[in-house]
Amino acid sequence: MEKIKVGVIGPGNIGLDLLYKLQRSEYLKPELIVNVRDSKGIQYAKSMGVPTSIDGVHAILEREDIPIVFDCTSANAHLVHAPLLKEKNKFTLDLTPAAVGPYSVPAVNLDDELLKLDNVNLVTCAGQATTPFVAAINEVADVYYAEIVSSISSESAGPGTRANIDEFTMTTRDALIEVGGADTAKVLIILNPAEPPIYMSNTIYARVRNVDIEKIQKALQDRLELVKSYVPGTRFRMEPVLKYEDDDIVMLIVEVEGLGDYLPVYSGNLDIINSAAVKIAEQKAKQILGVK
Repeated sequence: MEKIKVGVIGPGNIGLDLLYKLQRSEYLKPELIVNVRDSKGIQYAKSMGVPTSIDGVHAILEREDIPIVFDCTSANAHLVHAPLLKEKNKFTLDLTPAAVGPYSVPAVNLDDELLKLDNVNLVTCAGQATTPFVAAINEVADVYYAEIVSSISSESAGPGTRANIDEFTMTTRDALIEVGGADTAKVLIILNPAEPPIYMSNTIYARVRNVDIEKIQKALQDRLELVKSYVPGTRFRMEPVLKYEDDDIVMLIVEVEGLGDYLPVYSGNLDIINSAAVKIAEQKAKQILGVK
């Protein structure tokens, strides 16, 4: 089957992990990964057999045969890249917290209307790991407050993530409200230096107006299966329960184990955002190819 050529901006942890997933895709072909200088990431990509360039985004802008682009740089860099990519009619998946385009969480709001846009934002790894479940609770119980604590191994956090912690936190909070449906939300992100490194862990507290724990548990289990369809390492480390028997607080812990592509399996944060991005890009590629 013909594959759609894609470009990747930024050969950091996210960009290199993404290359592995793109190479397994039935519909996407990693045609070019770029940086603004030679680096270990560029050399690693070359060792994978992926074409590279150190001319930055301009190397992709010149390629009319690359209609889909993944930006794996930083929020500030994407603010520069986004209008350039739009001008060249590239369908851009923003894996930074820049949020130029609308938040896209495949298990909640992936549809044909989203694919008509020129830029979609993948929120953050924490956003991809928690928004589907807050949305599931909200659909059956009306969430008026959501609070999450997302902990990832510091080993899996690259310089882009570290530079954008404030944007990371704010973008995740906004997605819990705009996509997850919570009236208000609070987010805490932890880079955990523990040795051995920990799996990505996301504790979710949701205060709800309609307390029916059986209905909530059913909705959450159904949503877990949907997320697992593209991120198989997602699981409940703590099954959803009420914090207190007569309270309105739903608690659960979502753990994500990675596939161990670029970094070891503790880096579920890479898997969940990259797998979500690939899921969206494959739907766009199928649209371009006329495949249902």
